[in-house]
Amino acid sequence: MAGATQGTEGSARGGSGAGEDTMAAEIHHVQVAIPAGGEERARGFYGGLLGFAELPKPANLARRGGVWFGTGNLDLHLGVDPAFRPATKAHIAYRVADLPALRRRLAEAGHTPVDDEPLPGYDRFYVDDPFGNRVELLEELCVVSTGR
Repeated sequence: MAGATQGTEGSARGGSGAGEDTMAAEIHHVQVAIPAGGEERARGFYGGLLGFAELPKPANLARRGGVWFGTGNLDLHLGVDPAFRPATKAHIAYRVADLPALRRRLAEAGHTPVDDEPLPGYDRFYVDDPFGNRVELLEELCVVSTGR
């Protein structure tokens, strides 16, 4: 298949990860739809509860509405969709540092964490953002050596 990574050496997903066989080297941003007028609720959830940093939108795009956030090496663009329907299956998974604390904070704010089948090596749950979009939050499990 043209553009697909062909090798199996290097990364767990195949290829060396250097982009030698693919046009797309890494994800720049993802966009999730929100309804018109949802920017403040988005700021409360993604900025306030999840701790993402709000990013300024370029002036030529600001008139469209929506709000942008950055976290780690990924930007999240929340774009206004006049025909908005929540993404109840498709989702973004964010790796976090203190999943139990985040679970408590979200529950206290009225966002119910939903557990799912185990994912090897991770603790995780899902939660809906204020618009019903599914969000996965996960934390890598530590393996403690007993020295034996």
